[in-house]
Parts: sequence; structure tokens; C-alpha cells
Amino acid sequence: MGEKGKKCKAISKSQSAVKEHKEQLERLQKKDPEFYQYLQEHGKDLLTFDDEDIDDDVDMEDAETQLDHEIHQHDISEEEGKPSKTVLLAAMVDSWCNSIRQDGRLSAVRSLMKAFRTACHYGDDTGEDSSAKFTVMSSGVFNKIMLFALSEMDRILRKLLNLPASGGKKETINELMNTKQWKSYNHLVKSYLGNALHVLNQMTDTKMISFTLRRLQYSSVFLAAFPNLLRKYIKVALHFWGTGGGTLPVVSFLFLRDLCVRLGSDCLDECFRGVYKAYVLNCHFVNAVKLQHIQFLANCVIELIRVDLPTAYQHAFVFIRQLAMLLRDALNMKTKEAFRKVYEWKFINCLELWTGAICSYSSEADFKPLAYPLTQIISGVARLVPTARYFALRLRCVRMLNRIAASTGTFIPVSMLLLDMLEMKELNRPPTGGVGKAVDLRTTLKTSKPILKTRAFQEACVIAVVEELAEHLAQWSYSVAFFEFSFIPAVRLRSFCKSNKVERFRKEMRHLIRQIEANIEFSNERRASVAFLPNDHAASSFLEDEKKMGTSPLSQYVVILRQRAQQRNDSMMESSVLVGEKSAVFGSKLDQVPGSDEEDDIRNEDGASVFSSSWFPGGDSRAKPPKEEEEEKNKKNKKNKNKKRMEQDEGVGEDEDIVEDLVLSSDEDASLSNSPSTGDDENEERLGIRQQSKKQKHKNLSKKSLRSHANKSKKRKRAH
Repeated sequence: MGEKGKKCKAISKSQSAVKEHKEQLERLQKKDPEFYQYLQEHGKDLLTFDDEDIDDDVDMEDAETQLDHEIHQHDISEEEGKPSKTVLLAAMVDSWCNSIRQDGRLSAVRSLMKAFRTACHYGDDTGEDSSAKFTVMSSGVFNKIMLFALSEMDRILRKLLNLPASGGKKETINELMNTKQWKSYNHLVKSYLGNALHVLNQMTDTKMISFTLRRLQYSSVFLAAFPNLLRKYIKVALHFWGTGGGTLPVVSFLFLRDLCVRLGSDCLDECFRGVYKAYVLNCHFVNAVKLQHIQFLANCVIELIRVDLPTAYQHAFVFIRQLAMLLRDALNMKTKEAFRKVYEWKFINCLELWTGAICSYSSEADFKPLAYPLTQIISGVARLVPTARYFALRLRCVRMLNRIAASTGTFIPVSMLLLDMLEMKELNRPPTGGVGKAVDLRTTLKTSKPILKTRAFQEACVIAVVEELAEHLAQWSYSVAFFEFSFIPAVRLRSFCKSNKVERFRKEMRHLIRQIEANIEFSNERRASVAFLPNDHAASSFLEDEKKMGTSPLSQYVVILRQRAQQRNDSMMESSVLVGEKSAVFGSKLDQVPGSDEEDDIRNEDGASVFSSSWFPGGDSRAKPPKEEEEEKNKKNKKNKNKKRMEQDEGVGEDEDIVEDLVLSSDEDASLSNSPSTGDDENEERLGIRQQSKKQKHKNLSKKSLRSHANKSKKRKRAH
């Protein structure tokens, strides 16, 4: 009763305002008839008005009450005096849309927003909601409402609030909140964003979700005025980014990035924490296909960091410190459980993420200080359990250290990590486990004991050591001190060639040694003519031109090794995914704010194709995922086939002519055997075999009955 009283009070308040305004106009007509006549000639719209044209300052509930009244009146005129309180018709939606496009009438906007709310909440339990005037609509009406609202509401709201056609920042909304326009129309903005969020949580089709998020991205700046809605939108977008399929992760990330760019500190902290948490939840398990998706998620996190590097540094410092604490516990406790927390995919992928971030922003003063602590953590992880079973993990750590060294221009002694691997017994004794299957070191952390004894594992490890050691030495192949850098690695590689008896491995090592020797000759030739001291600043410009062109022997050798590794990795890939390592292009393209006419036309066409199904939010009408639909179709097809078989089997017993028609002849069998058989052909063959056997049984029974009848007649004759 309280809610009804408030609504009636709001309606009476608006009616009294209309009455008062009419009285003012009557007084104006008596007091100044000339001015009143001028208004009749030039401003007729100012004199002819009703409740719909009043800019009232009522709250959301009052606005919904007023919209209900307008829609009820509109239904009476549409149905020629027969009110329809429950059915929302396509003609009503079309009239509102036309009125908005042609005249921009506020009453039509409010009516459409009421219909949009009904569409978004369609199928919910509205028994307690007395304001829900429309409870029945067709799929066509639902699609019209959704498509028009998502395509046009941003433009309509910006026009009502006197905002630019696109863009905007948090400061713009803060200034707008003090204006009269905002007080008049903020409930429309909140209704649009709130109802769209509700239907997003109900949608199951990825294309529909993607289109809705793309259109809501235009209005993301309005969320600065509604902190609660902003948090909910971030949560929903993070969920779609981490778990969505197809293009949905890309669309969700662009939505999150747009929020961070426009709203700044209001959502940066929550977005940084949210994307990192979603990344961690998605990297518990890795295979050849999952690896690409994890790399895509890492690229998204790194791109989001670009929005605000000082804020991102604070979060990155906290997250890297958490990794350091886990490593410290493992070093101090030395228990299996502590080791397991470090030697798992979640921990290693987090190291990969921050390695990528530091490599991307190594030139930025806000992010470069994180390189040293991360390098110490990675080195500690590589040496934590120095056994052959963790060769793959150590190689990943070496690869990360090489990337950090190359991006920061800092020397990191990774050669010792690689050379220690070559001296382990697992790589220096004959394999007792046979050849074995090809080992993909990218997708493994811990190798099983049987695989350790295979020739394939030994070969994969030796080749990986050669590639990473060549990468490390190639980074310093233009240094004036390359002879000193490469001396110990060259000595230990020669020792490996002498001790190892596998000719294939010795050949790889000898080739690398030759490249090192060639590079020493290449650098020493120029080194003999220099006049500066080792600590002189001029040493940094040594072989600078050659470095830009990549002419050193080791640089050219590394290019060949990379091509070989790429071919090997491609051969191991079982399949690919839509959103992969190279599918998302970040940079200048993301800075483009959508808003061009051509882009709007394309997206409207996409929306028309997306919102063309019979999907409804909520209830039993919710669309099922494609996999479930396929399973249901398969089940139905199987049931129908079984029914047909039962009917055919029953028919066989009743009528022998059907059996004779379905029996396959030898010619038909020959033709079927020559052509590829399908499921239906197999079923027909089975039916034919069954029917042949039944016919044979029937013939055998008929022969037995004839014999018994003949025997009986013979006995009768003898008796006579």
C-alpha cells in the first residue's frame, strides 16, 4: 500500500503542475493578449502540451509510474478503446522508435525505456512487482526493443544531457552531475545501464553478449556517476574475459580498458586486481592449445598496465613480493608442499607475465626497478630443485632471464644454469627407455622417470640448451668483452664433446663452438684497434653499427636456430584457437574510440543478425549453449531412429511383403560397398540382415509345419 500511495502521489503531483501551468497561461492571455497571440503564431508547441512534455524532477520510481500511465494511455488508443495491460505489441514499439527518430519526444523515450526494462527482466519472477505492466511479448518485439535501445540510447542520452556525441572523461560527468539536465534525466541513464547489466547476466549466446558489450562501451563514461553499477560491470566483464569463447574475451577486455582510460582512479585498482586474479585462475593447466590462450591473457594484462604505469607499479610490486615470499618459504622449509607451491604452472605463468611486462616497459622509469627482484626470484626458482626431472622448468627460467637481459641491456649469468644441465648423468649415458615420443618442453614442468630414459628427451634437452646458450651469447656478441664472456662456456662445451659418446649431440656442440670462435675473431679484430679503457663510456658504442645490422656470426646463427625451433613447435601443435598469441593486436588501434558512421552501420547490421533468434532472458526460455543443443538434437535423432526400427521390426512380423521389399540384393550390396557408407546405409543394412534372418526363420517354420502335416496324413492312411 505504501508503494501505491507514493505512485499515486507522484501522479497527482504532476497533474497539479499541469493545472497550475494552464492557469498561468490563462492569466497571460488576459494580461498580455498581444504576446499570447504571438506565441500562438510562432510557438504553438509551448501552448499545446500534456503530462508527457513536463521535465519533472521525480525519482526513478516516480518516473516508472509516469511511464506506466503513458503506456496504458497509448495502449487504449492503439486498441481502439480496448486496454491491453499485458501484451506489448510490435506496432507500439515501432511508433515509439519513429517518434524518437523524427521528433525526439521525451514521452516516447520513457515508454521505450519501460519496455526495455520489461524485455531485460522478461521471465523473472515479477509477482511482487506491480509496476510491470507488460508481461507478454514475442521474440520479434524483444529483438526490436533490444536492438533499438542498444543502438540509439547512447546518442539519445548524450543529446538530452548536452554532451558530445562520443568520448568523455570522469571530469565531464562530475561537472554534469551539478546541472539541471542531470537531475531531470539521470534516472533514464541509470535505468538503461542497470537493465542492460541484468540482461547481460542472463545471456548465454556469445555473439549477443559481444554486441551488447560493444554498444555499452559507448556509454561507459556514465558509470562514473554510479559506483555500484561500475563495480558490477567490472565483475561481469572480467568473467567474460577470463571464461568467454570466440571474440568475447577481446570485446570484454576492450570494455575494461575503455573504463580505465575514461574513469581513471575510480576503477584502475579494481581492474588491475581483477585481471591478475582472472589470469591466475586460467593458468593452472597448460597444453599446446591452452598455451596460446594464456599468452593472449598475458598480453591483455600487459596492455592494461600501459594505461597508468605508476598505479600498475604498486600492484606489480605487491604481486611480485607474494611470489618472493613463496620462494622464501620453499628455501627455508624444504618440504614437498612448499616446493609444490613454487613448481606449479600457476607460479611459473605469473613469472612469465611479469617478465613480459618488464620487457615491454623496461625503458620506463616507473617500471624498470622491478627487473632486479624478478631476476633474483627466477634465478632462485631455477636452482631450487636441481634435478633432471625439472629440466623443462629450468629452461623456461633461462628463457625468461634471457628476455629480461635483452630488454634491459643488463648482463645476467645464465650460462652456468645451462652448462650444469649438460654435466648431469641423464644426458651423458645411453638411453635405456628406447626412442620414445617427441617431448614438448613448452608444456611440461616435471618429466616422468620413464621419459627421462628415452632418446627423445635427451635430444630435446640438448637442442634447447644449445638454442638458449646461443641466445645468451648472441646478446653480448657485440661487446668489447665477448672473449671473456665466452671463455668458460667454450671450455665446458669442449669438455662435453669429449665426454659424450652420442655423435648427434657432439655435432650440435661443435657447430656452436665454431660459431663462438668465429665471433671471438670477429670482435677481437676490432678490439685490437680501440684506444679506450674497459670502464670508459666509449665502450658502449663498440660495434654499434654492426649490432644494428645483426652481422655477427652468433646473431646469424641464432636466426637459423629460431626458424628451426618454430618449425618444431608448429609440428607439435595439435590445433589452434581463435584468440591466440598473435590474434590480438594492441597499440594504436585500441586508442581509437568508436563512433564513426560507417562503424555504426556495420555494428547495427551485426546487431540485426544477432538479435534475430527466439531467445528470452530468464525462465525456461533461456537459450542453451550450442553444445547442449547439439547433444539434445543427437538424442532426439537417436530416439526417432530407434522408434523407426521398432516400428519396422513390428511391421515385419505382420506383413511378409515388406520383408521381401527391404531385402538387399547382391547388386545393391556391391554398389554400397563401393561407395562410402553413411549411418543411414548402415542402418538399412542392419534392417535387411534382420529381415532376412526373420524370413529364413519363417520359411524354416513353414517347412516344418508342412512335414508334420504330411507325416500326420501318412499315419491316418495307414490306420485306415
